[in-house]
Amino acid sequence: MRSVLQKLCLTCLLSLFTALAGASGLDVKVIGPGGQLLSDAVVSLHSDTARAAVKPVSSAQISQRNKTFIPQVLPITQGTGVSFPNEDTVRHHVYSFSETKRFEIKLYVGTPAQPVIFDTPGVAVLGCNIHDHMVAWVVVLDTPYFATTDPTGQARLDNIPAGRYELRVWHKDTPADQPGYTQTIDLEPGDTSQTLTVSPGAPR
Repeated sequence: MRSVLQKLCLTCLLSLFTALAGASGLDVKVIGPGGQLLSDAVVSLHSDTARAAVKPVSSAQISQRNKTFIPQVLPITQGTGVSFPNEDTVRHHVYSFSETKRFEIKLYVGTPAQPVIFDTPGVAVLGCNIHDHMVAWVVVLDTPYFATTDPTGQARLDNIPAGRYELRVWHKDTPADQPGYTQTIDLEPGDTSQTLTVSPGAPR
């Protein structure tokens, strides 16, 4: 499996505002180096208190349909089990050699009996040993505060407790040797509107 990783200079436009008393909301817009709006970017907020609040998602899955992984990018919380139903009439051989999670589901059709548990934070790159063009990413997070950008490059996080967080933005075209964009932000109840323009690359 080969995946083309390109260098990106993401631009995130952040609007901070109060969603509820004692909590904040966060809007993020992710733009690529050529000004294109980037979908499927994973936006997350990290802190010690966020880590303590992590619970596995009740259910998650990546299907194989028309020899394609759907969804191609799946963010989940640490400890979540992911099922891999094969909706095609041909067999698939799903695997990952990533340090985050190494596993293989050898040639099969239908849905495997047991989900794969992703218990280590990080990014697991998935492939199919039969169809080399198939690729997907499971983004395992140690925070319950995350969202994925839509086709307009926008994501919204709601009901975030006030406090200091590390904001992270990951996109599938981020080079493997780079962590993606990071920035420390403070969320306080009572914020009306604050707009920040930031550039990823080296952490700030």
